[in-house]
Amino acid sequence: MKAIRIHEFGQPEVMKLEEVERPIPAPNEILVKVYASAVNPIDLKIRDGSVISRLHVRLHLPIVLGWDVSGIIEEVGSEVTGFKQGDEVFGIPNFPGDGSYAEYVAADAQKFALKPRSITFNQAAAVPVSAITAWDGIIRGGQVQPGERVLIHGAAGNVGHFAVQFAKWKGAYVIGTAKAADFDFLKKLGADEVFDYQSQKFEELLKDIDVVFDAAVLGSEMQLKSIKIMNKNGRLSTTQGYPLIEDVTKALAGKNARGHVIYGENKIQGWLTEISRLFDENKLKVAINKIYPLVQVSDAHREAQIKRRPGKLVLEVTKEK
Repeated sequence: MKAIRIHEFGQPEVMKLEEVERPIPAPNEILVKVYASAVNPIDLKIRDGSVISRLHVRLHLPIVLGWDVSGIIEEVGSEVTGFKQGDEVFGIPNFPGDGSYAEYVAADAQKFALKPRSITFNQAAAVPVSAITAWDGIIRGGQVQPGERVLIHGAAGNVGHFAVQFAKWKGAYVIGTAKAADFDFLKKLGADEVFDYQSQKFEELLKDIDVVFDAAVLGSEMQLKSIKIMNKNGRLSTTQGYPLIEDVTKALAGKNARGHVIYGENKIQGWLTEISRLFDENKLKVAINKIYPLVQVSDAHREAQIKRRPGKLVLEVTKEK
């Protein structure tokens, strides 16, 4: 099969299209014929080596990149239940190392769910990592309730635009920070108010916030400003990927509020199944920026480094019939 691999860390040019052996699924895995993958920020950081020191695993090059996938099941491992050959699925591969920038991927079946019937493979590939992160922040960490006021930083981003929709689905009043150019995009998704983070100081304009979700890894300064406008018993969720600093935990304690740092969730099948249902009930949309063929993956990574418009960058591996 064909796959995009890196033999060294560096710029987009280190990604090479190569012929490699098709993986054999382990007993707990499914083998998926890949129709589409997507570009996530972590892909860029793995490729250039910038997060290697923070990973809790050792990477043995060469590796295949890619942490989002949609496709059709080709084989089912002997211990797998709930799936069969021919099922259309979407999910998250065993990453980093055995990623989805390839014609086939073998991965833990518990990280997959049946693909929403109402969207294409290209659209489905743009969903798993971003939507799961947003679900973790809004549903699990934020525990958003009807009528609550929710502030989402980075609301127009890959994670943020799902967070807006999940919060609205839960019946919240949703406020987002974004660039002014993205206001219309967020209003169409259901945002009640939007503030320009480049020209407006949200901490001077807002109050009585119940839940804050940092979908843009803005750091402790933003967190402290957000906590000041938070109600008692509020919740703060963040995608920052490391523990909250002491000043933030003290500020949260002063409001009897809780902090939730998203590290990733292994048992995601249930979440993906619920997300799939929301798509098929027309309660959820995914934004696509641009679709690239797999052979143009370097161009997709360059675009990801400068991306200015909302929506995910998708890698089309197999043409949908």
